[in-house]
Amino acid sequence: MNKYLLAFIWLPLILFTSGCTSSTQEEQEYGVSSINAEIPIPKNAKEIEVTTTSSNPNIKIGVKYELDNIGGEQGLYRSEHYFNKLNDAGWIEQEDKRLGHVQFFEKKDTVIAIEIHQDTFDIHEMNKDAKF
Repeated sequence: MNKYLLAFIWLPLILFTSGCTSSTQEEQEYGVSSINAEIPIPKNAKEIEVTTTSSNPNIKIGVKYELDNIGGEQGLYRSEHYFNKLNDAGWIEQEDKRLGHVQFFEKKDTVIAIEIHQDTFDIHEMNKDAKF
C-alpha cells in the first residue's frame, strides 16, 4: 500500500517538474539583434532603444532590450541558457575581461559586451581599437 501511495504522490511531481523544464527550453525561440545579425536575441525580448552615439569611446553601437526574468533579482544572475545560445552561435566568452555585470564575447574580429540587469540587458558592439 505504501508503494502505491508514494508513487501516487511522486509520479505527478516528477512529471510536472520535467515537463516544465523541457517546455521552457523548447519554447525559447531566437531572432537576431538589430545592431548585428550574428547576435541571437530571445524573440520575446522587447527592444527599448538603440544607441548610436556614446560617451564611451570604446562603444561603436548599443541596444537595450527588456526581457522578463533575465538577470534575476538585481541582475545578479546570468542566463546560462542565453549564454549557451551565444556560444552555439560562435561567440566565445572572454572571461578574463568580465567586469561585474558585463561579459565580453568575440566572434571573428568583432567584440560585443553584454550587460545584464534585472529584466533588461544591453548589447554593445565595441570599436575595433577599444581598450579593456
